[in-house]
Amino acid sequence: MIHIYYGDGKGKSTAACGLAVRAAGSGMRVLFVQFLKAGTSAEMEVLHTLNNLDFLVPPRHFGWYKTLSEEQRAALKADYGAMLSEVLARAAQCELIVLDEALWAYKFEMLDRQALLDFLKAQGQQREIVLTGREAPPELLALTDYATNMHKVHHPFDKGIGARKGIEY
Repeated sequence: MIHIYYGDGKGKSTAACGLAVRAAGSGMRVLFVQFLKAGTSAEMEVLHTLNNLDFLVPPRHFGWYKTLSEEQRAALKADYGAMLSEVLARAAQCELIVLDEALWAYKFEMLDRQALLDFLKAQGQQREIVLTGREAPPELLALTDYATNMHKVHHPFDKGIGARKGIEY
């Protein structure tokens, strides 16, 4: 089944992380993939201690996409293409695959859109697949079994309070 956690509210990656912990705790094999992140947020410390849970993070972190040069964007797209290829190759050994921030990577075409759509159509009823990000395009929402829109009502950022370790990262 395909899950999408999206919106402008906090908790999308946190929900995916919680599902990964639950699945691994029940003996399921989990692949946790992070796009747009350096693989250094605090939850990774705990996730690395769990049995049945493996990770795939970008080999390089370039920073905020909108500030990248065309050369950096091309390198990022190549890295993400290789990551998606690895997900496809490893999917049969997994019962849950989390594609954290895949919706943002999809939006900015850092991922091959057709390859991701084909993967979801082929694998979405054979295993649990979670995608997170701010925006969920209609063609992806149409494939989902679970779609959760996390809408911000209040957020400390609105008061000028920056990201806090252990809460936002």
